[in-house]
Amino acid sequence: MSRIPRFACVALAAAVLLPQGVLADATPAAKTFAAPATAASLPTSGASGIGQVTLALLLVLAAVFAAAWLMRRLRGLASGGTNSIEIISQVALGARERAVIVKVGSAQLLLGVAQGQVSLLHVLPEGTTLPTAPTATDDSAQKPNFAALLKKSLGR
Repeated sequence: MSRIPRFACVALAAAVLLPQGVLADATPAAKTFAAPATAASLPTSGASGIGQVTLALLLVLAAVFAAAWLMRRLRGLASGGTNSIEIISQVALGARERAVIVKVGSAQLLLGVAQGQVSLLHVLPEGTTLPTAPTATDDSAQKPNFAALLKKSLGR
C-alpha cells in the first residue's frame, strides 16, 4: 500500500485533536486558573463520550479512504493514461524465471525475466502472429487414445 503524505497525517491529527480541545488548551496557566467543574457541566452519561469517539473514528477512516482514493486517481493521471506497452503472452520457465512477449507500439519483443533482471531475447518480425493453444476438442481429435498407442507399440 502507498504511504500517506505527511500533510495528510498532520491534517488528520488536527481534525481529531482540535474538537477535543487538546491543542486549544496547550498553555498550563489556563488550566491552573480554570473554574472548577460543576455537576451541570459534566456529561450525564457515558453514551455521549462513546458517541463522540465513534464519530471521530468514522471521520478519520473516511479521511483515510478519501486520501487513498485521491492518490490512486492522481497516480493514474500522472502516467498519461496511454497503454503503449501490452503483455501478449507469458510462460513460466522455472520457479522465478519466465519468458514474456511484449508489444511495444507495433514491435513485439521476447523478454527473459529472472529475479532482478530483464533481458531481450529476440525481436519478433512485424506482423508475426502467435499460434493459439489447442482446445480440448481439437486435442482429442488429433491424438489417439492410450489403448491405440499401446496396441501400435506392441505390434498387435
